[in-house]
Amino acid sequence: QVQLVESGGGSVQAGGHLELSCAAAGRTGSFNDMGWYRQAPGKQRELVATITRGGNTIYADSVKGRITISRDNVKNTVYLQMNSLKPEDTAVYYCTAVVKVLTTVRTYWGQGTQVTVSS
Repeated sequence: QVQLVESGGGSVQAGGHLELSCAAAGRTGSFNDMGWYRQAPGKQRELVATITRGGNTIYADSVKGRITISRDNVKNTVYLQMNSLKPEDTAVYYCTAVVKVLTTVRTYWGQGTQVTVSS
């Protein structure tokens, strides 16, 4: 059973920084894509960033230049370094891990960690 455990959320003032981490367990070998999504109150869940096993990244326009995603394939852990945080970054952040086997794609989700940015 695959489990994703997030850590590193919290409260910070605008302009501050936080680092989130997410450790994936329960699978032999590394995952395909890993990433982070977020959901603010009253809004839909949205992509923050993803990273492939090879290190290729995709970022939401709203976070480019401020947030960096990285991963450790040996530890099956994905990180989100967030700098210059803004109040609009306040949300529950969820990590994801994708497993692709032939034509089957399965996405696993973490339980979420709260990030609150005050002005």
